[in-house]
Amino acid sequence: MKKKIPTFKTDREAERFIDTADLSGYDLSGAEPVRFEFEKKDARVNMRLPRALLDALKERAKRRGIPYQRFIREALEQALTARK
Repeated sequence: MKKKIPTFKTDREAERFIDTADLSGYDLSGAEPVRFEFEKKDARVNMRLPRALLDALKERAKRRGIPYQRFIREALEQALTARK
């Protein structure tokens, strides 16, 4: 049986664990990919949306645990990188 990943109180603790652990012995089945946004956001978009659409966006973002504007950026990126 594989070991569970421990919980960490700080990023530093997590980094130390990753640097030294053999992850092949741990259960990673619950892992989900995470995207980090490093690019500077220096442009704005202002648009009007139907209230129902905005509410649906906010609800989906809430379920993902991210801010709704980040959710919208991700949706735009996916639309631009999707295969045609």
